[in-house]
Amino acid sequence: MAKSMTEGRPFRLILQFALPLLVGNLLQQTYNIIDAAIVGRVLGADALASVGSTSSVQFMVLGFCIGCCTGFGVPVAKCFGAGRLEKMKHYIFSGAALTGTVAAVLTMFCALLCPWILKILSVSEELYEDAYRYLLVIFLGLPFTFLYNLLASILRAVGDSRTPFVFLVISAGLNVALDLLCIICFGWGCAGAAIATVASQAVSGFLCLFFIYKKVQLLHPGRENCRLEGDVSKDLLSMGLPMGFQFSITAIGSMVMQSANNGLGSVYVSGFTAALKIKQFTMCPFDAIASSVSVFCGQNLGAGRLDRIRQGVKEGVFIAVIYGILAGLALIFGGRTLSILFVGGEASEVLDAAAQYLRCMGYFFWSLGILNVIRLSIQGLGYAGRAVFSGVVEMIARSVVSLCFVGAFGYTAICFADQTAWVSACLYLAPMYALCIRRTSRKLRQV
Repeated sequence: MAKSMTEGRPFRLILQFALPLLVGNLLQQTYNIIDAAIVGRVLGADALASVGSTSSVQFMVLGFCIGCCTGFGVPVAKCFGAGRLEKMKHYIFSGAALTGTVAAVLTMFCALLCPWILKILSVSEELYEDAYRYLLVIFLGLPFTFLYNLLASILRAVGDSRTPFVFLVISAGLNVALDLLCIICFGWGCAGAAIATVASQAVSGFLCLFFIYKKVQLLHPGRENCRLEGDVSKDLLSMGLPMGFQFSITAIGSMVMQSANNGLGSVYVSGFTAALKIKQFTMCPFDAIASSVSVFCGQNLGAGRLDRIRQGVKEGVFIAVIYGILAGLALIFGGRTLSILFVGGEASEVLDAAAQYLRCMGYFFWSLGILNVIRLSIQGLGYAGRAVFSGVVEMIARSVVSLCFVGAFGYTAICFADQTAWVSACLYLAPMYALCIRRTSRKLRQV
């Protein structure tokens, strides 16, 4: 249920809020890993490469969905922290209307442009058919992705991270069952894995909707709230679109990197895909901690508690860096063993490629903790546009490494592209956070 984060120890509140997010993210990545494991083990390494060859564009589009919905939740958190509940309901209604519009437009364009996207990614002919079917189904399911992420963002904005987690647990179990049914029983191949993912996402979204309708009267817009207002829509779009574009801009660099890697052959595509699944799993705690700090900042901004914002961000960075060091060590020394989840032990070249990527990433994994927490803190303070530029920095760094160094150093350059992007973005975000804190302090003094 709704919970204020404007009172109590920040460290404890952040961890309490982050824990359901963390477990939920881990479950979500678990069923993504199961997707990949079933595809790789049942359908073979080429099928795994077909699914993995589109991962960067999926990250771009799904990241836009998640970022946009997260941004729509920031004004809700601010109003909740300030006790302005009627204004909060205006934001909820307008956010739903805008989300529906964005979802319809994005779904149409992505479905129509699917062949062109695969061409841009340099997907080879032997992988093209499976990659197209998989990606098209994922795109057609975007409205369900928007539904779940918007409602989850609203619930988290009022301090409830537990309910979205519970529904994600249900969705994860359903996804595993549908994977087995669609891939093994029905023989639908890579498209079956996508159908399972979309169907389970739809269930989690409708469960959130039913829960809010039945249990959370606080979040029900009244008839007087059900109208689009210019200032409300402007606030939502000024937060949601930049956060969505930030994910997308970051992913453009990943697409350039993936295109370069796809040109190195199926061994490296399969190895990169296996490593990417492990990377996404180990990144979950960063996302949970950063999201928790963002909501903490939004609520305390509404309450005018700058001292608590500073303390919460500091403690969030500390938690994320400690985790990053420990996880980095696990990737360095255990990457090859973990990759066996996706590829049989006989595919030694693929395993070596996955292990190399994870080992190189492990040395700099701690920097991703700083990046995520500081970026979402800036967003929580209402400076979404400034946070977006960190995505531009990441895009430029990945693109430079992919375009300028892969030709000379091959897969080794791919293995260092992410780290270059993370460190570059941190160098931008650290002084930008200090600037945003100073501007926030001036605004609060003027109130």
